[in-house]
Amino acid sequence: EVQLVESGGGLVQPGGSLRLSCAASGFTFGSYDMKWVRQAPGKGPEWVSRINSSGSRTFYADSVKGRFTISRDNAKNMLYLQMNRLKPEDTAVYYCASAVVGRDYRGQGTQVTVSS
Repeated sequence: EVQLVESGGGLVQPGGSLRLSCAASGFTFGSYDMKWVRQAPGKGPEWVSRINSSGSRTFYADSVKGRFTISRDNAKNMLYLQMNRLKPEDTAVYYCASAVVGRDYRGQGTQVTVSS
């Protein structure tokens, strides 16, 4: 059974940092691209970042480019999102996700709130 479990969210002031983690299990983690998606209150899902299976290529939405860094540790089956210079508009539930054998999976999400 594919499982994705996010952690690391919380309340942070504007300009602050958070590091999200996603623990993956139930599939060959190192064989699949992974991504982070977020959903703000009252809005649809927004793609944030993607990393290829080996970790050699990363991609970012314009809204987070230069502030967020995606990474992975295939030996530990872990995905990360380092978020710096956070803004109130980054407030959302953040999900890690992947398409495994043609089916989309995502975790339960972790809440990130950026507010003074």
